[in-house]
Amino acid sequence: MLSTTLAIILSCLATADTAKPNIVVLVADDLGYGDLGCFGHSRIKTPNLDRMAGEGVRLTSFYSGAPICSPSRAALFTGRNPNRVGVRDWIRGDSGVHLPRTEITIAQRLKSAGYTTCLSGKWHLNSRFNGSEPTPGDFGFDHWFATQNNTAHQNPPNFVRNGKRVAPLKGHASTLVVDEALKFIADAGEKAFAVFVTFHAPHEQVAAPESYRAMYSDLKDQTMRDYYGSVSLIDHEVGRLLEALDTRGLRDKTLVLFTSDNGPQALLGYPNAIHSHGSAGPFRGMKLSMYEGGYRVPAIVRWPARVKPGTECAEPIGFTDLMPSLCALAGVAPPADRTLDGVNILPLLDGKSVDRPRPLHWQFDYAEDGPWRVSMRRGPWKLLADAKRERFALYHVVEDAGETRDRSMDQPELVQEMKMELEQLYVPEDKKYSLE
Repeated sequence: MLSTTLAIILSCLATADTAKPNIVVLVADDLGYGDLGCFGHSRIKTPNLDRMAGEGVRLTSFYSGAPICSPSRAALFTGRNPNRVGVRDWIRGDSGVHLPRTEITIAQRLKSAGYTTCLSGKWHLNSRFNGSEPTPGDFGFDHWFATQNNTAHQNPPNFVRNGKRVAPLKGHASTLVVDEALKFIADAGEKAFAVFVTFHAPHEQVAAPESYRAMYSDLKDQTMRDYYGSVSLIDHEVGRLLEALDTRGLRDKTLVLFTSDNGPQALLGYPNAIHSHGSAGPFRGMKLSMYEGGYRVPAIVRWPARVKPGTECAEPIGFTDLMPSLCALAGVAPPADRTLDGVNILPLLDGKSVDRPRPLHWQFDYAEDGPWRVSMRRGPWKLLADAKRERFALYHVVEDAGETRDRSMDQPELVQEMKMELEQLYVPEDKKYSLE
């Protein structure tokens, strides 16, 4: 996937000018694999993201870091399985849990390479913004405008900007976070920038503006109109950001990635989640599940000067690959004093293979939808295991995307091989972590 993907995406980098490309990463919250028109949804209107896919590459085997928010974000920013850093579940407010200060993020490495950095949106890697826990600013973001966890989508009351609380705002959170990002980009001048926009939508509680609900007035279910409208608003805001980049002459100089932090919200774990109308597309499971639908998410990369338009890549790539790949893109080394679970895919530009010493793997001790708590993807095969790694299921997720046929009985040798690999990757729950 990102083989062809970033291979195509960055192919001209070696021959183009040496200026660092700008980086924009856009992350929706609880957006399902099948929630975009370009990923197969028949009703939700996403013309800007569909256009972005037409101008770039769809990554069809792209995985987030976990089937739930905080662990997934920890993987995104550190390049490490979230269990290695002690972020094993979503972080509750005032719990005292946060990303350890000793962790190194993508923002810190990009900043060391000369980038000016910004986070705008949901952070969810600490439990409070009261000065007692590290903030995005402590992890390399020059400018940040964020909420600890979620917020009211309409007129959000709990944003913090660079450590100072902001008065309750007017407008929709999806619009406000893009406004902040656009101002930061304008102020960056000629300096290379790395901007992470982390939307709050379409996570519960969904509240789409009336004009976006009206786009689906033929639907009788108001909660469905809310959900669909919320996704269409994100699409509009992505379009507004892309247009601003184009207008500023940054179209060919900016790599833009759009994705989601995990699968669509599941009624399973949220009995009051009345707006759960997200689609996992052809996959089994939703948020909180170790099946594909829990963390296989839509992803699109646009970089017109580098990417062949309208392409698709199906090679498995994950959140943990972003740290080494973006570091290589920026010309700076990733952290060398700790285990990274991702790989740098840039050698693919030369037609070389990429050695992945650690298969993509996930561990979520609080998963629902069956006994599975651990999983690993190797080639077309995916192994699922329970917490004790005593029970297993094996699926060929290329031929059987819906994980309907367990192949563990007819592939016992493969199960044993993958089991041994998985055992080496497993992080025991009783491991102690320092938050300092």
